[in-house]
Amino acid sequence: MLWELFLLFLKIGSLSFGGGYAVITLIQREVTEKGWIKPEQFQDIVALAGMAPGSITTNTATLIGYSQMGILGGIISTIGIILPSLVIVILFAAFFLRVQSNHWVRSSFYGLRPIITGLIIYAAIHFGIGGHKEPLFSWSTFGMLVICVSSLIAVTKYKIHPFAVILLSAVGGIVIY
Repeated sequence: MLWELFLLFLKIGSLSFGGGYAVITLIQREVTEKGWIKPEQFQDIVALAGMAPGSITTNTATLIGYSQMGILGGIISTIGIILPSLVIVILFAAFFLRVQSNHWVRSSFYGLRPIITGLIIYAAIHFGIGGHKEPLFSWSTFGMLVICVSSLIAVTKYKIHPFAVILLSAVGGIVIY
């Protein structure tokens, strides 16, 4: 089981472009298909991972590994998810200084932006609305949208610190639900 955890998160770590939120649906599909985690449990794990300091992907891998094989499972899963990034960053940093002004390199980074944005939007929709067994239009969904829009306005328009917005959203969730 430890080897399976390591290989799974090594594979996910090797394919994770766009940051943690873009990879959440990939992790969910893999661990639920293997029967390691139920979809409801996965949402709880992601919520907890998002509140903890650090990368949501790394935190999610750690929590899944811990839920399957205890502390050793958490360590193995964490190593699996961060190892590809560590190796790639070291190699890329050495190489990038030489080619950073190349037109093809700059253009490829601009081409990745819309894909990453789309993956993040899909993850937000799938995690926020698609995972519930309630109808799409319900009081629960309405409450979630109110918290989401209020949080977005608080951060962008009023420049409220994200930590305060997270705390206020948690209080809003307690009140609404």
